[in-house]
Amino acid sequence: MLLDLINNQVIIAGLVGWSLAQAIKVPLEYVQTHKWNWSLLFRAGGMPSSHSALVSGISLATGLYEGMNTAVFALSVAVAMVVIYDATGIRRQAGKHAELINAMIDDLASGHPLKEETLREVLGHTPIEAMGGMLLGLLSALLLWAVWR
Repeated sequence: MLLDLINNQVIIAGLVGWSLAQAIKVPLEYVQTHKWNWSLLFRAGGMPSSHSALVSGISLATGLYEGMNTAVFALSVAVAMVVIYDATGIRRQAGKHAELINAMIDDLASGHPLKEETLREVLGHTPIEAMGGMLLGLLSALLLWAVWR
């Protein structure tokens, strides 16, 4: 059973896309800030979207291996659409709310010595970040399919 999981090309395609997206975040951040931030390997948000890379890679690999006219491919596309919509819509708005709340805490702290923990502001993705993740996932699935078929 574990061997089946390890040899599942659909899962591997998604995980390769996700891993590449997480790894790419570190040098992209370095280019912008000139600081290495290794915690980005394990955090959500940023460019490219690892969520988008994972679900788009799994979805395309499902279509390539199982067929584009199957119910399982249709389901994988629907799940990918929901995840990407959530990443760019709901989670993005939650990040904007966190940014606003953090600014309010900073304002209060300037008049009063409040020591409150700030909220993470990078929860979601911009449409460009989601698109970058999607393209990375699709390319990962296509590359692995070309090598393993």
